Amino acid sequence: MQTSSPLLVLRGISSMATKALLAELTQAYFAQTGVSVQIESVGGVDAAKRVQTGEAFDMVLLASDAIERLITSGHVQIGSRCDWVRSPVAVAVQAGAERPDLSDEAAVKTAVLASPTLSYSTGPSGVYLEKLFERWGIADVVKARIVVPPPGTPVGALVASGKAALGFQQLSELIALPGIDVLGTLPADVAFITTFSSGIPAVIAHDAARMAAVQSFLQFLASVGVENVKRKQGMDWL
Repeated sequence: MQTSSPLLVLRGISSMATKALLAELTQAYFAQTGVSVQIESVGGVDAAKRVQTGEAFDMVLLASDAIERLITSGHVQIGSRCDWVRSPVAVAVQAGAERPDLSDEAAVKTAVLASPTLSYSTGPSGVYLEKLFERWGIADVVKARIVVPPPGTPVGALVASGKAALGFQQLSELIALPGIDVLGTLPADVAFITTFSSGIPAVIAHDAARMAAVQSFLQFLASVGVENVKRKQGMDWL
């Protein structure tokens, strides 16, 4: 691993789904290299908007489709995308609550229809669930039951407080929250896995030294040496 100056600090932005994982990986990277990587984790939509408005970052870590849109708009460098982790959607109920059957697609649909309130994120998993409900023909039926999480509020927090009876979110965002029981990931016939990618903003393309430092860190994120950390955080590796 390349060793850089201990004074070098890299700054990035990510979605909330990878917050805990990136906190652990940036610490490990600093221990190996002396390079400090500071990642701010916010809602994915807000993160993309901040990059689009020209806020200075050395790296962007978002769902792959969001990175592709930033490449298309010219805010992220062409050829800089690197897929580094996969995250499945899981389901949770309040701790101690009855556990619905989620063994297959039909069972999930039944559980959704039976739940008095539902919540899911506004990111890729939420878009997927909305399309799934439309395909099932129940979107209008459950619309009034959906509790939209405020910015920065995890779905699991709404489930823990009883504001949502059934919650859907990335497993990584549910796995460590108190007050909920995680029932597992969605069954195979309706599983949804988000691929998270990294990208390098166009604004640092002129800085060769910073580019090299960023590329070194992003290679570390995608390396096989950190796969156990990803699994511990409820994610899979690519």
